Amino acid sequence: MGNTNCVLFGCVEQSSVGVVERWGRFEKLAQPGLHFFNPFAGECLAGTLSTRISSLDVRIETKTKDNVFVQLLCSIQYRVVKENADDAFYELQNPQEQIQAYVFDVVRAVVPKMNLDELFEQKGEVAKAVSEELEKVMGDYGYSIEHILMVDIIPDASVRRAMNEINAAQRLQLASVYKGEAEKVLLVKKAEAEAEAKYLGGVGVARQRQAITDGLRENILNFSHKVEGTSAKEVMDLILITQYFDTIKDLGNSSKNTTVFIPHGPGHVRDISGQIRNGMMEAAASAQARVTNDEVNIDLLQ
Repeated sequence: MGNTNCVLFGCVEQSSVGVVERWGRFEKLAQPGLHFFNPFAGECLAGTLSTRISSLDVRIETKTKDNVFVQLLCSIQYRVVKENADDAFYELQNPQEQIQAYVFDVVRAVVPKMNLDELFEQKGEVAKAVSEELEKVMGDYGYSIEHILMVDIIPDASVRRAMNEINAAQRLQLASVYKGEAEKVLLVKKAEAEAEAKYLGGVGVARQRQAITDGLRENILNFSHKVEGTSAKEVMDLILITQYFDTIKDLGNSSKNTTVFIPHGPGHVRDISGQIRNGMMEAAASAQARVTNDEVNIDLLQ
């Protein structure tokens, strides 16, 4: 906004508009360029207004619905409307103060209705409310509101620290959950592997025992056929004695052997074979008795 110049001519710069008065009364608007005035007729250039976009930063401190004090940095971009430049020239002495007052009023009416999280999520709604109010008011004074930006929302320092701590705690909790799930999967897989290993080990032992049994049976049959007059019991005793001596030999050849005291003698071999046969006979008798009891129970139920 310029001063009154009562001269014969004046120049209005580009992106500006001049206000011409006659005897102190508004006469017309002067567009950019050179203009001649008649001072004897009371014409003069009262002043000029820039039509460029101006920016005004307003910092507002208010509190949210959950009683958190925050500072909002609002940037208002406005300009003078060329057609209504006379209203902007004569109506407002200080448009920045007027804009700032309305921004304070709208922000402090809208923000207390929101929580802090809602304010961060809906800051565009706050800017929209400010824009609607300013356009309605400042339009009557020859100003156009181009853009309103909520540049920054700054909570109190203690609130920021608390928010960071909450976020860190939530992330640690989530990490603990993932770690627990990983350990659970590891334990399950380990248990499955152990179960599979034990199963395969059992299968291997069963096959080994089956192979030993088949080999013993074949040896007994071959020996009985080739050596006449021998019984299966005598052949079994001979095989047990052979395995007994093989076991003694393996103990002696072991690189990490320890001292083992065992009874030794042909009579002990006979005792061992007798104990094995008795155990097998008792196991067979027990299985037969169990089958008999099951059949009796079924008959009673029927």
